[in-house]
Amino acid sequence: MTAKQPRMGGRAARQALRSAPIPADERPVQPGQSGGRFQPLSRSDVERIHHAALDALETIGLANPSPSQVELFTTAGCSMSEEGRLLFPRALVEDTVASAARNIVLHGQEERYDLELSGERVYFGTAGAAVHLVDIEKREYRDSTISDLYDAARLVDRMEHIHFFQRSMVPRDLPDPREMDFNTCYASVHGTTKHVGTSFVLPEHADESIDMLELIAGGEKLWRKRPFVSCSCCFVVPPLRFAEDACRVLEACVRRGMPLLLLAAGQAGATSPAALAGAVVQEVAEVLAGFVYVHLLQPGHPAIFGTWPFVSDLRTGAMSGGSGEQAVLMAACGQMGRYYDLPTGIAAGMADSKLPDVQSGYEKAYTDVLAGHSGANLVYEAAGMHASLLGCCLESYIIDNDMLGAINRTIRGIEVNDDTLSLAAMRDVCIDGPSHYLGHDQTLSLMERDYVYPDVANRQSPKEWNESDRPDVLEVARLKTRGILDTHFPAHIPEAMDQAIRARFPVCLPREKMTPPEQP
Repeated sequence: MTAKQPRMGGRAARQALRSAPIPADERPVQPGQSGGRFQPLSRSDVERIHHAALDALETIGLANPSPSQVELFTTAGCSMSEEGRLLFPRALVEDTVASAARNIVLHGQEERYDLELSGERVYFGTAGAAVHLVDIEKREYRDSTISDLYDAARLVDRMEHIHFFQRSMVPRDLPDPREMDFNTCYASVHGTTKHVGTSFVLPEHADESIDMLELIAGGEKLWRKRPFVSCSCCFVVPPLRFAEDACRVLEACVRRGMPLLLLAAGQAGATSPAALAGAVVQEVAEVLAGFVYVHLLQPGHPAIFGTWPFVSDLRTGAMSGGSGEQAVLMAACGQMGRYYDLPTGIAAGMADSKLPDVQSGYEKAYTDVLAGHSGANLVYEAAGMHASLLGCCLESYIIDNDMLGAINRTIRGIEVNDDTLSLAAMRDVCIDGPSHYLGHDQTLSLMERDYVYPDVANRQSPKEWNESDRPDVLEVARLKTRGILDTHFPAHIPEAMDQAIRARFPVCLPREKMTPPEQP
């Protein structure tokens, strides 16, 4: 009889297991896990908000339609009020919702980063359009640049729990709107192969960027098959008015096959009602009007239900992106998106804090948690943002990636089955074993598949922490940020193609910024 091999010690076994690579599909959290467990609205609340939104569209409508919009909408059954507002019949809105595109995919330049927007799948990403970069060493803000935006994209490209990159900063060194729009798109798609979101001031800016994207994709047909950039389009100016230039951008994107985030972003107490339910009603009405608009232009065009009501501090009128009201408001909008079963994007993680500090941590945590558990498909602005979107901090991407990994673990929840109920493991340990689970087969098999471990957060004991020179999470994040930016230069777009792009388009990002420095 062969002697039974002794079991490897618990610590040694765990260290050996952690040193072995684990397949991506067996990691403890995956992009697109199902949320929907947090529902701030009752079923009757949801129905009342829905009907109120339809009432608003039918009796109040949207102001400032262009002549071409009047023709497009009235041909479909809308009418003009005596005040010159476009009124939407309930049946048209309901028919549009019923026939809108569902289960759409936002593509990455690499297929492994494709985002399947179906059901309650949840993905976290960036956004924000900050005008400042946070310098954590000097504790001050400076104007953001196109190089900063490229750096942000490169960082996100390496962050496991940040699933897409929407432009998070405005390049203040490019005052010309055309150059700003083009280079924002250029820097983003060169910095990451994840799905990119951008925006445009004018339709010709959208056309120019899409011309570039078609080159990168390998032609118009391949671009239309896998569009890897979407447009964030504020086609309305709250309350309930069309935005002329943004509507022209919307039409250009539909014509060129670019997915749209239909974005309505009123500010409670200023450009939307101070009552939180009323703020939801107004943004739902505005975005539903956007779905009608897109459907009349091109039935089935991929569009995202982007209800983004923001919150004001009513004492001052200043935006308060990190407030509890903001958290529950966005979660309610996520719930409304699930009610319509439309691809849904909301915003969270918009800390009021100016630096990545304790205030930033708790504001980002509860806003991102409620957004993720609402079941919204896309959570924008989930990482990196400060001062209610006025500032972006590169080190915060590193810290917030840790946070989002933990939040994703809460979204995954707890699986209950015969194995996880663990009766067999209990018998092994309590009757036949050492009275602990440290080296048990179940522990070893689950430690990398059920548990998420932070990259920069510290879990040492006080003694170990002291012996390690008392590492501070912000300093660890600073070093990790610098390490990535010094070494990670994505090369998925061949240099020859980039040279062709530079010869044709107004590229302002220096080529030397996009290549590793020469070694001495």
